[in-house]
Amino acid sequence: MQIWPGTAYPLGATYDGSGTNFGLFSDIADRVELCLFDADGTETRIDLPEVDGLVWHAFVPGIEPGQLYGYRVHGPHDPENGQRCNPNKLLLDPYAKAIHGTFDWEQSLFGYNFGDPDSRNDDDSAEHMPKSVVINPFFDWGVDRPPKRQYADTVIYEAHIKGLTERHPGLPEELRGTYAGVAHPLIIEHLHSIGVTAIELMPVHHFANDSTLIDKGLSNYWGYNTIGFLAPDSKYSSSTTPGGQVQEFKTMVRALHAADIEVILDVVYNHTAEGNHLGPTVSFRGIDNAAYYRLEEDDKRYYTDYTGTGNSLNVRHPHSLQLIMDSLRYWVTEMHVDGFRFDLAATLAREFYDVDRLSSFFELVQQDPTVSQVKLIAEPWDIGPGGYQVGNFPPQWTEWNGKYRDTVRDFWRAEPATLGEFAARLTGSADLYEHSARRPVASINFVTAHDGFTLRDLVSYNEKHNEANGENNNDGESHNRSWNCGVEGPTDDPGINALRARQQRNLIATLFLSQGVPMLCHGDELGRTQHGNNNGYCQDNELTWIDWKSADEALMAFTSRIAALRREHPAFRRRRFFDGRPIKRKGEESLPDIAWLRPDGSEMTDEDWDSGFGRSVAVFLNGAAIPGTDERGGPVTDDSFLLCFSAHDEPIDFQLPGLGDEVCWQVVIDTASDELAGDDEKPFAPGSTVPVQPRTLVVLQRMS
Repeated sequence: MQIWPGTAYPLGATYDGSGTNFGLFSDIADRVELCLFDADGTETRIDLPEVDGLVWHAFVPGIEPGQLYGYRVHGPHDPENGQRCNPNKLLLDPYAKAIHGTFDWEQSLFGYNFGDPDSRNDDDSAEHMPKSVVINPFFDWGVDRPPKRQYADTVIYEAHIKGLTERHPGLPEELRGTYAGVAHPLIIEHLHSIGVTAIELMPVHHFANDSTLIDKGLSNYWGYNTIGFLAPDSKYSSSTTPGGQVQEFKTMVRALHAADIEVILDVVYNHTAEGNHLGPTVSFRGIDNAAYYRLEEDDKRYYTDYTGTGNSLNVRHPHSLQLIMDSLRYWVTEMHVDGFRFDLAATLAREFYDVDRLSSFFELVQQDPTVSQVKLIAEPWDIGPGGYQVGNFPPQWTEWNGKYRDTVRDFWRAEPATLGEFAARLTGSADLYEHSARRPVASINFVTAHDGFTLRDLVSYNEKHNEANGENNNDGESHNRSWNCGVEGPTDDPGINALRARQQRNLIATLFLSQGVPMLCHGDELGRTQHGNNNGYCQDNELTWIDWKSADEALMAFTSRIAALRREHPAFRRRRFFDGRPIKRKGEESLPDIAWLRPDGSEMTDEDWDSGFGRSVAVFLNGAAIPGTDERGGPVTDDSFLLCFSAHDEPIDFQLPGLGDEVCWQVVIDTASDELAGDDEKPFAPGSTVPVQPRTLVVLQRMS
């Protein structure tokens, strides 16, 4: 076999039609072996002959796509000083673009003997390891064009590849649980029906299935345990060919783009699947432990853990930063994704100890001409000190707004002292984002997400019920801001079931009519339940998969209607914050862009906001006072709306504003009923009263 010097860039395995270039970074290696595997597992080892800029490299003619490979790194093994090289451990390529096979968690994968963490284990791990795969980089994208939809016009749908598709009766069985299943016309049709413009996929980077969960008969369902930052996970592929998952993922993206749906990836760059000092040696740890991981200063045997997973990626090191940025660029340029949601993003902002919004990672993103132009969404917290950073990310970032979630939940369960904050969240959270020159779209609004209760469970349970997870119900969040409407769990009481249905409509309507970007958790529009389990991370089964056959068709229809209302009216999709100043346009009254009203029609006072237990409020949205211009450069105009919110347990009459004798108000949404308000509803004259039922949102549109 011929071995040519090759090049130090790009890192990873790069096929050019005649052979493959291999490149691996390691600052501490004395020697690096490239290990090639035949279909029967026969291993051929090749010493990488060149090292430039700390990158070991070679070009091997004749190596084609589908080739399985790994590395063995010879170097210091000195855990007390943070060095853990061991050439007996086969290592995955950090830049692998595909990974084939699974971990079996046999003793040889670990650098120590079980029961003796300070020992050294030299068993060969190759037989028990998955392998990196050389892929074919060529793909016919045709006329694929990213939708590049503006944030203000975006509706995000957080979904799990398998959970979304596994139980869909209309999908061919071989496509269920796969990338191809997500691309199926039936799934796309459903997304269109509820106004989804972007699907946010839970982790698809290749991840490891935790041995502790396997021992319990469970598995890592959510996938927040990455081991391959450039590799789409083969578990979601209908192809069994090594590397086939790459082509299938690209085909999915192409199909979604053709349907004008963006693809956002939930990415986990804050830690890896190698865990703490008791974890396996399967990649980064054996290549250059101190470069890739943050280690404790006083004893480098141990890992700094801001994530609760055992380790934190060392974003202070230039090659770790390079890996993250190369991964992001690869997914945009080669896989055509449209954005990223960064799990525990506060960890990436830690330069030394404190969270720093001007850290190296954010500086690199800011100046990168590719990554800076896609959607960047932060989960703005981690578990470390000072880790809750909602509102503190740089200007080009948007954020999961955890304060929105908490406030909206509290309002609809009639918690005290929530009215003022509810108003702030409904109008885009200017208090969080305006100071950094951001706009309402910086707020990714959500009521539920993968982590926590589903929407149906949020109105059906006061307590978590996670016994199936095998942790004595000690896992998961205990303070859920949920309300079971009077009975814990399922009930035959028609009154309680009706109230639960109304509360679901209240929450969905509030989400879609708030300023900012709505994010819907998959299946919430169908009444999906996890039977009170609010931490389904290890439940890869019918507990977490959408049960399409039991879908709540009425809730689905309501979601479609409220999504259409948002889509059709820019009053709910403002690109700038309200300022309360009147804007007068030709033929219109001079009215403020927003007004908050008491049920009696008078404007809210400071005392009203501070009363401590406000449960009812109306908000007037002036459709003639929307700043900015439309696509043709003209003024943005819309009908005006009045939203009457009441979390009272008794009916409330709301006085309508008097805006002239030539206008009237038409009810377009009334969450008190399963039936959607129609054009045949009798309009209300200015100054009249509208009856609002207990715990109800009524939306009225001003009609000339």
